[in-house]
Amino acid sequence: MSPVLASLAAAAIGFAPANHATARHVQQRSAAKPAAASVHLSSMESQLFGSINAVRAQHGLRPFRLSRGLTLAATQHSTSMVQKGYFAHESANGTSFWRRIASFYGYSGYRDWSVGENILWSSPDISATDALHMWMTSPEHRANLLDHGWREIGLSAVHVNSAPGVYDGDAVTVVTADFGVRS
Repeated sequence: MSPVLASLAAAAIGFAPANHATARHVQQRSAAKPAAASVHLSSMESQLFGSINAVRAQHGLRPFRLSRGLTLAATQHSTSMVQKGYFAHESANGTSFWRRIASFYGYSGYRDWSVGENILWSSPDISATDALHMWMTSPEHRANLLDHGWREIGLSAVHVNSAPGVYDGDAVTVVTADFGVRS
C-alpha cells in the first residue's frame, strides 16, 4: 500500500462592483435561489455538504445553501486540475480563482459580491470526514468554512486512477469548495 499524500490551499476575495462596500457587510438576500434543487452531488459531496453545515450549526452559523453556479465552478476546477496535473487556485491558464468562479457565479446586477475557495488533494482517496478535518485544522480553510458572510457553497470531489503532473501518475482525489455571497 502506498503512503497517503495530501495537500490543501485556501483563498478568499471580496469584490464590490460599482465601488460599494465589500460583501462581508452584506445583509442576507430575501429570497433563496431555487436553482439549488437542480444540483446533483455524489455521495461523498453530499456527506461533505451535510458535515460542513453541521459544523456551521455548532458554531451558531446559518447553513450554506447549495449553489448551482458555485458547484459548476468547483466541478470545472477539480476536473481541470486532475486532467492537467496541477494544484492551485489559479486556473491552468493563470486566470485568478475569482475570475474563474465569476464565469459561473456572476456579479453583474449585484451591489456586493464575494467569493472564496478551499481546495485539497489526497492520494489515493479521501473521505468527507477526513476532508473536513483537514480543512478545520488549517486556519485559512477553517476561516472560509466558518465565515459568517458566505451564504452559498458549491462542492466537487473528482477521483481519477492516474493523474499527470504534480500527482505523478498516482490515483488522486481533488476536492474543491467554492463559497459565495451576492446581494
